Amino acid sequence: MKFTKIIAVAAIAGLVLVGCKKTESEKIIPHTAEVKKTKEPVVIAPENVQTASFTIEGMTCAVGCAKTIEEELSNLEGVEKAAVDFDKKTATVTFDKTIQNPENLTKVVQETGDGKTYKVSNIKS
Repeated sequence: MKFTKIIAVAAIAGLVLVGCKKTESEKIIPHTAEVKKTKEPVVIAPENVQTASFTIEGMTCAVGCAKTIEEELSNLEGVEKAAVDFDKKTATVTFDKTIQNPENLTKVVQETGDGKTYKVSNIKS
């Protein structure tokens, strides 16, 4: 019985040591610089500048919800600036009216996350 236990322990130890060995391509390089894409600044002709503001219901935190919505809006083509205020539950977006419109902006907000969490109202442009 003792011999069987020794064989079982040796087999398990062997599997762990051999099975968990990382190859050269799998090794993790610590502190690799994460390259973040930065959006080129948008230059909008003065006659095409439009600003829309609206209320967003359903946000539960400033870091997750508001920041995510702000990034989604900021990354849209034709958007010069987007600001989401978690405390006031509002968003203000400056955009090129020849490329974007308030309806599309609200659609993007409502589709952020699972598509059901955020509700937009009081659209003013």
